[in-house]
Formats: sequence, structure tokens, C-alpha cells
Amino acid sequence: MQKTIYDVKRHVPGPVWRLITGPYWWWYNRARHRLAAIGSPQRRSSIRAIRTFHDRHRGRRCFILGNGPSLMQTDLSLLRDEITFGMNRIYLLFDEIGFATSYYVAVNTLVIEQCADEIKRLSMPKFISWRGRRWLRDDPGTIFLDTDYTAPATFSKEASGRIFEGSTVTYVALQMAYHMGFEEVVLVGVDHKFASQGPANVTVVSNGDDPDHFSAGYFGKGFRWQLPDLRASEEAYRLAKQAFESGGRRVLDATIGGNLQVFPKVGYTSLF
Repeated sequence: MQKTIYDVKRHVPGPVWRLITGPYWWWYNRARHRLAAIGSPQRRSSIRAIRTFHDRHRGRRCFILGNGPSLMQTDLSLLRDEITFGMNRIYLLFDEIGFATSYYVAVNTLVIEQCADEIKRLSMPKFISWRGRRWLRDDPGTIFLDTDYTAPATFSKEASGRIFEGSTVTYVALQMAYHMGFEEVVLVGVDHKFASQGPANVTVVSNGDDPDHFSAGYFGKGFRWQLPDLRASEEAYRLAKQAFESGGRRVLDATIGGNLQVFPKVGYTSLF
């Protein structure tokens, strides 16, 4: 169905498409979120919880772990005593490396829907898109974020309100890191390259081993996922770079062999 929508969209003038679909996306991404902030006890509770994390780690550094194949070339044992953010199915690595990340972030609806039972078993603070509440509403460890993926493209320094997703969960993790006060954020495993090809954001079903993540079973056979939009995520990363630098902070990229060219590169082992 989604592919059909994208095929139709290519033949409809942009202004006309926005006029037709605008009301739906306004309701889906904004209106019901605003109503929840007023009428939903669970959303109000999450807002209060998010505010307790503001500047909790002021002046410190953290690592955001992407899920690229380069993680298998990275000595993650060096991160055991660091503050870390993990995303999506990063927990598939926990047994192998011997520790869990300090925080967990997921905003993609397909990931949340298919992995809800696994996410519920995680014990660290979990920041999940409000869109995922139908699968995690009964999980006391989940804190819901007001995230969306339509304009305006912004970087939120205070995370209790709207957070723009920027076509990648890593961008949401960067905003959470800023909210928590981290002075230096290091990206690891953000390879920013995919063997899987096709129109950005189209939902596909994996028909075999996953070549684009650290585990062949990450988005393994039968898993539904959305093809990446690398250009849109780069635009979001530039917003993050500007926000961090304007605040006297910085984001470094220690991904081994990564293709992302937005943030200053640094050798991973040199950080220790």
C-alpha cells in the first residue's frame, strides 16, 4: 500500500499533494500529540520524567551507538564504563559485549511494533516515540517522546516538547544527549551506507540476511523495515552540528570506515 502511495505521489504536483494530505499529517503528527499532552495521564507523566533528565550529565561525554556493520570491528569493551545510548535492536549485542547501554531510544513504528516484547525486557530508561504507545503502554520503563518526521526541521535542545526525527533515530538520540547536558557526544557504528537500495522511506520486507547492520538477523528474513533517506538524515545532522557548536559543545564521529562527512572524524581508540 505504501509503495502505491509513493508511486501516485510522483505524478501529483507538490502543492496539490500537500493540500490533499496536509490535514491528515497535521492530525497524525501534531494535533493528537498536543491533545495527549493535555488529556493523557501517561503522556503528562512522560513529560515530567523527561524534565528530570535535563542537564543530568552536564559537562560529561557520551557515546551514541549506531547499528552499522562497523560495530563488529569496534572494541566495544572500551565503552563498559562510559555513558552510552543504544537504538532500535542494539540489544542483540548486549550478551556478546557483556553490558547494556545506559539509555535506549526507538522511534520507528515498525521497529517498535515488531520488537515490543524485546523492548519491554530492557531495564534501562527507554525513550520511545508516542506513536509506539499501543505496543508499550503497559511498560513502566518506557518514557514517551513527542517525535514526528514532518516539517519544520528543527533541533530541540529541550526534549519535553516536539522532537523532529530527521529521518534517523540517531538524530533523536543527539537531541536527548543535548537535553541531558552532555558536552561531547561521540558517534560509533553510524556507517551511513546501505547495500539495500530503493526509494527512501518505502516499507520493504527482508528476504534474507541483513547486510546493513551489525547482525545478519537484525532485520532478518520476514522483518518489515523502511529504506533509509541518507540525504534527509545528513541535513538533520548538520542542524545537530550547528546546535552543539553554538552551545559550546561538540559531536565527534569515531565510526570505523563510516561514510558520514558532517562531524569531525576522530580515531576511536584515541579516545581512551
